[in-house]
Amino acid sequence: MAEDGEEKLLATVQRIVQTLGSSDTMTEDILKVFSNYDGRLSLDKLYAAAAAVPATGPRPPVTSMERTVRALDRQISQFVAMDRLIWADSADADAFLEAVDDLIGTVQELDAAGTNRALLDRADELLSRCMARLEDEFRALIERPDDAAPAVPGGFGSDGSDDDDDDFGAGDGYGDEPIPIAKPVTDYDVVIDALSPGSIANVHQIARRMVDAGFGRECAEAYAAARRGFVDESVARLGVRSRTAEEVHASPWEVLEFDIARWIPAFNMMFRILIPSERRLCDRVFDGLAPFGDLAFIAAVRTQALQLISFGDAISSSSRSPERLFRVVDMYEAVRDILPDLDPVFSDPYSAALHAEVSAMCNTLGSSIKGIFMELENLIRRDPARVAAQGGAIHPITRYVMNYLRAACGSRQTLEEVMEGDFGVNRAAPVAVDPDRPTSSLAVHIAWIMDVLQKNLDTKSRIYRDPSLACIFLMNNGKYIIQKVNDSELGVFLGNEWIKQMTTKVRRWSMDYQRTTWGKVTTVLQTGSPGIGGLPAKAMLQKMRMFNTYFEEIYAAQSEWVIADDQLRVDIRAAVEETVMPVYASLIAKLKSSPETGRDLYIKYTPEDVVAHIQHLFEGPAK
Repeated sequence: MAEDGEEKLLATVQRIVQTLGSSDTMTEDILKVFSNYDGRLSLDKLYAAAAAVPATGPRPPVTSMERTVRALDRQISQFVAMDRLIWADSADADAFLEAVDDLIGTVQELDAAGTNRALLDRADELLSRCMARLEDEFRALIERPDDAAPAVPGGFGSDGSDDDDDDFGAGDGYGDEPIPIAKPVTDYDVVIDALSPGSIANVHQIARRMVDAGFGRECAEAYAAARRGFVDESVARLGVRSRTAEEVHASPWEVLEFDIARWIPAFNMMFRILIPSERRLCDRVFDGLAPFGDLAFIAAVRTQALQLISFGDAISSSSRSPERLFRVVDMYEAVRDILPDLDPVFSDPYSAALHAEVSAMCNTLGSSIKGIFMELENLIRRDPARVAAQGGAIHPITRYVMNYLRAACGSRQTLEEVMEGDFGVNRAAPVAVDPDRPTSSLAVHIAWIMDVLQKNLDTKSRIYRDPSLACIFLMNNGKYIIQKVNDSELGVFLGNEWIKQMTTKVRRWSMDYQRTTWGKVTTVLQTGSPGIGGLPAKAMLQKMRMFNTYFEEIYAAQSEWVIADDQLRVDIRAAVEETVMPVYASLIAKLKSSPETGRDLYIKYTPEDVVAHIQHLFEGPAK
């Protein structure tokens, strides 16, 4: 029954061809319609049936070019209609490429002759269908190269290397199946060989035909579409997501710190591994087919690269609060260090814009660092002088500024280059700074910040009603500053002369403390010259009572004051002893030798008691 039905259908085809097939072109169109209508009828069967139809009248002569186009149409249509990859069979792939070459040559001949527009249009339509199938094959070979039959590279792109890379995952990625995703890495000195030399040879053959046929741009777009998913997912694996500038500006710093910690390895992955690898792959796939390799490369990487750049720009234009300095420095250094390596990768005109975007981001991050560092000065100026540090202790602003500057010295090279405006210039070594005459922009700015801090501390010292406590406050903070400067590169920036001047200030505050606190004590203990004219015993007893009162007041207050530095505390106590004890011991000796007091003399504080009390000064309320 099936054979009888097929014979009837073939007979029907013969009658239609006999009636309507006034030309070979029309006959062929009719046969194609029936072939598409019923899958049981191949073009070969239909052509055989049509050949048996007797001629009804004279037909135009068939040219060799028409016969060529018909033959190519039959051959190519079979490949285009395949429901599997043509490249799954290397013989089919070779035959298809041979037919494509013949078709491209035929189209070029017809176009050059310009005598048969209808046949040229038909050949062009066949070429378009052929290119659409080639594009599908091209994408499939890139996205799932394992589905293709083994190919012989023929010397193209073969380096004999092993294409399996343990640092990266592999999968199908064709259609709805997962795309290969890069695993997180820490070693950026690697290149991904996404395709084997044989696969590269296959896709290069397709790319060459598409370019020869005038479909080079479509080929580049197909490459970009096939590779873009891999690039995007590779970066996404590191936890980076697209965010607008508004979202970045509205995010709390704790969230942005976390995002920056992810952004830096993602940026390195993108610009140190993925982009150079894509450039290498494009150069091999599109070897000799400029500029389409450049177009394919930039289209594959642009979206993800711009996403990373936009985050860097958003951070640069956000708040310049001082605590952001160190994370922004990390971002700047990542971008700066990659710039020299981008020159060979972005050497073509199509990549120039992206190269410029990376350079511009480096500049904006550098400007942001400069602004953040300068904002420290404003932070000091705005710190209120309403609340005093208890017991004259080191003020929190002093600790913050000195630890901040000390940590900033760890990024000395970067800070020097941005302060000088040399954005993106990675110096081999830090600029030499004369320890006696520091003149770099960074050194000058640090000195200015120290001056602003000292003025702020001077203002805060006036909060204390007791001038002696103000001296203790200034001594504590001054000594702390000197320690931090000596223990870090701050000493190099500020210079020896600055350190000497600061040390002199601490010494002067110590002398001011001695004068304001113990000056009246030593004055009241004075008894005049020995011998004739000495004070009477009654006057000396009055002095003793006044000393006891003064000393008790001082001890009650200053035992709760603080001198943070152990050596400074020892030095101040020793100075107090040297000031007080000689005159106090002299007064006691005179009272003991006086006949008016003699053995009935009551001494509330022996010299030993006074020394013991002095040794308990400046230990703070906890003691």
